[in-house]
Amino acid sequence: MQDLIHYFIASPTALYIAVAIVSLCIGSFLNVVIFRTPKMMEQEWQQECQLLLHPDQPIIEHQKLSLSRPVSTCPACNSPIRWYQNIPLISWLMLSGKCGSCQSPISCRYPLVELLTAGCSLVVVAVFGPSWQMLAGLILTWTLIALTFIDFDTQLLPDRFTLTLAALGLGINSMGLFTTATSAIWGYIIGFLCLWMVYYLFKLITGKEGMGYGDFKLLAALGAWMGPLMLPLIVLLSSLVGAIIGIILLKVRRQNQPFAFGPYIAIAGWIAFLWGEQIMKAWLGG
Repeated sequence: MQDLIHYFIASPTALYIAVAIVSLCIGSFLNVVIFRTPKMMEQEWQQECQLLLHPDQPIIEHQKLSLSRPVSTCPACNSPIRWYQNIPLISWLMLSGKCGSCQSPISCRYPLVELLTAGCSLVVVAVFGPSWQMLAGLILTWTLIALTFIDFDTQLLPDRFTLTLAALGLGINSMGLFTTATSAIWGYIIGFLCLWMVYYLFKLITGKEGMGYGDFKLLAALGAWMGPLMLPLIVLLSSLVGAIIGIILLKVRRQNQPFAFGPYIAIAGWIAFLWGEQIMKAWLGG
């Protein structure tokens, strides 16, 4: 690993090319994660509900859904998608954005997610260079992209991602990668409690639930990565990003729909992770 790091230090162009190629492939995988994870969770919930409500009845067998099985198919004609039709970005362009079997249009969101993943990954490389911080930052970036699109689609922030992200943040900061272990622990605790208090007060005043527990867990995870001092900036940035994007969505949709706050926490957290110290210094005039 040290030899590889030294090679990339000596050849930054090779590092950018390698990260671009890998992150395009990761983006293709994230499309699968974004699409299948909510369906996998729904399948698990159905089985759990059946066990709870009808424990004496045999469990209804469904085809087990995972990130690798069954193989990906066209939603219009159910034709299997061949490996050469699934090359990140290139296949979509070569197929002109259409299914190779039935010519049904393929959403442009798939290549956009791949490009977004590659673009954000290259920004992480530019900020951290070839280092352990870069590798950790890439993992954080990829997870936040998956959470952002899942929450936009379903208003869910799966525990399997938010809790794993929190555990990873606590683990890497036990070695002081981004902040101290004590700071990471308090970042996790305060990150969860500050949104939980807003949620509880809103519920007391209005009798309604203003946000879900997934939002608390995501902010707690970001606190575990960056410590408590970065949390006010994340909350402020998420409110600003949410206001801007929310206004745009209202203009586009022209109707009121449930508001997913998780994507804005994720975007704000990513910005704070990369440039939080510079923003704080400029904000405080330091």
